[in-house]
Amino acid sequence: MAKSKICHALEERSPACDVCGYASSKLGDLKNHMLTHTTEKPYRCDMCEYRCTSSCHLTIHMRIHTGEKPYACDRCEYRCSTSHMLKLHMRTHTGEKPCKCGICEYRREAIQCDICKYKCASSSKLNSHMRTHTEEKPYRCDLCEYRSAKSGNLRIHRRTHTGEKPHVNLKKHMRTHTEEKP
Repeated sequence: MAKSKICHALEERSPACDVCGYASSKLGDLKNHMLTHTTEKPYRCDMCEYRCTSSCHLTIHMRIHTGEKPYACDRCEYRCSTSHMLKLHMRTHTGEKPCKCGICEYRREAIQCDICKYKCASSSKLNSHMRTHTEEKPYRCDLCEYRSAKSGNLRIHRRTHTGEKPHVNLKKHMRTHTEEKP
């Protein structure tokens, strides 16, 4: 059997998530993925309230407390706690810029997550995305126990305390006062 046919046959037999269809050739990866559909977070940090669904996320999180930076640049003294941060840093040496503007010659590098297939154009978006893997929630409500991975979610949450109900789509809301139909 040709190599491509073997790979295709293996992909067809890979176990898949019943909820979203995520598939992996490794049963352990699928088991960890399934936890994302529940509220179960069996891994707990001994130094703070952080909880997560996988041991690798806990290992990465613990580096916040220990200051461990196991990833080192081979071109300068830079050290960091995650492989994706080292990958971003290496671009300062290589000058890679694969994203190209469709109008001019401007180029910028697409940044891909090391854990999944997510790609974006800025390191701040990737850092925000990485919290979906590490389950880090640095934004904390000062009035209750709510925590969020994104500042915008905290801003929305705070409205539950103030009673503020801003209209996300003011134009749509204004139609409730008129007979105008969309």
